Amino acid sequence: MTATWRDPRIPSPEDCVLRPLLDRRARETPDKVFVQFADTGATWTYAELYDHVRETAAALQGEGVRQGETVLTWLPNGPDALRIWFAINYVGAIYVPLNLAYRGQTLEHAVKSSGARLIVGHPDLLPRLDVIDCGRLERRVAVTCPESLRAAGQASTPTERDVMPWDTQSVIYTSGTTGPSKGVLCSYLHAASAANAFYAATADDRNMVNLPLFHAGGTGAIYRMLVKGGSIALVESFNTNSFWDTVRATGTTCLTLLGAMVPFLLKLPPGPGDRQHTLRKVVLVPLSDDAQAFADRFGVDVYTTFNMTETSWPLVSERNPAVRGTCGRPREGIEARIVDDNDCEVAPGAIGELILRADTPWTMNHGYHNNPEATAQAWRNGWFHTGDAFRRDEDGNFFFVDRLKDAIRRRGENISSFEVEAELMAHPAVREAAAVAVPSEHGEDEVLAVVAPIEGHAVDPVELLGFLVPRMPHFMVPRYVRVLPVLPKTPTQKVQKNLLRADGVTSDTWDREAAGIRVRRERLAKASG
Repeated sequence: MTATWRDPRIPSPEDCVLRPLLDRRARETPDKVFVQFADTGATWTYAELYDHVRETAAALQGEGVRQGETVLTWLPNGPDALRIWFAINYVGAIYVPLNLAYRGQTLEHAVKSSGARLIVGHPDLLPRLDVIDCGRLERRVAVTCPESLRAAGQASTPTERDVMPWDTQSVIYTSGTTGPSKGVLCSYLHAASAANAFYAATADDRNMVNLPLFHAGGTGAIYRMLVKGGSIALVESFNTNSFWDTVRATGTTCLTLLGAMVPFLLKLPPGPGDRQHTLRKVVLVPLSDDAQAFADRFGVDVYTTFNMTETSWPLVSERNPAVRGTCGRPREGIEARIVDDNDCEVAPGAIGELILRADTPWTMNHGYHNNPEATAQAWRNGWFHTGDAFRRDEDGNFFFVDRLKDAIRRRGENISSFEVEAELMAHPAVREAAAVAVPSEHGEDEVLAVVAPIEGHAVDPVELLGFLVPRMPHFMVPRYVRVLPVLPKTPTQKVQKNLLRADGVTSDTWDREAAGIRVRRERLAKASG
């Protein structure tokens, strides 16, 4: 396949489009292992992957799948999810993975808005379709064994036209805490740009993928190593207790850890095996106060980034960033600004919305699938609006403050729920936490902390308060504490703060003021003389 354009910013399809890229890998490094499946220890070389994908692609074409159409998948991490995703792209179709937790109206919205005629799914999941309006969906294929949706010994026919870097590779549904999920349109160049943004990963690395393939973190890690010619260790899901054994067994050298994964691992009992592993590079998101402790204890280099399904790692840090809480700086090819409600840039140190644009077309999302209103709202004035509040220091480091809609204002002070949650999570008995605003009888907001304890532990609100007071400004200390077994989540595992806000102060919520506990501003001694 020969590129015909002259724009030097756009790479060749062999460097970013799945079909020619996989053909190239199978031709140049056929015997190199691309994937090790952690649960079985089985491996696929690039040549074996190529064969699996081509046979699956032939079966998809036999099902009538055409270039450019959307195809739904509904599968857990594993060999079938991988080969079917790659085969969908191999025939030039668009991969649309569904969250395994989807059901009811959430499932109906995604299925209908996808416009897909075919779904390939796990047999235990497909019956959920029986009670919803499936829109254009005509056919279901249940994956019951490795031979499902596979035309053994056959190869797919060529696509009607060459697949280009700007063609849509996938539609990834991303859910916030309000409103229906939005399907993010991601091109091949978008995926490859995100892959190359983690500059520390090389062809010699094995990247553990422990995030689901319906999550941009899962698909992104797999595509990263295909682009770089490296390998992956595919894990069904993150598990604290087996994490280090899996790293050792698979030879994992790099991976991404999100949110509570880091404190979960740090709360494991220390042992002599803490540094007896192959892991060398870890992307921590966010870069919490635990980052240095994690790096020191486990002997790894730490990086961080800010990313969304809609973007391609626009902010990336250097190795072992020294600036506390940074998300990094704009990578090459990305322009980032922090602006007010009118898209006017704010001064360093001031809080505003992060907006982004790239100097190369197609390297970020090109809208929301079948949702022109959301696309127009996000892409205003030629910039992508993230919906996230940020600040920037004088040295150009960017810092996440909060989701704009999650900000709390208490007695004239703006409070970041993100920062409150970070301190709540630092408590050794807290497994997960959320901070939300609830109405105050004095006007503005009060802070409600909702926490879930680690299994086998309990959270005492009075003891938690004593832990928090020396760690945060007085105005950030929660007035209310509610303890739940688990926090409510969206199908993409984001805490549903809208539900916690709607519940407000429930009968089981502890109120420190009702308990007679006051947290006040520290009064400084008057200067003498």
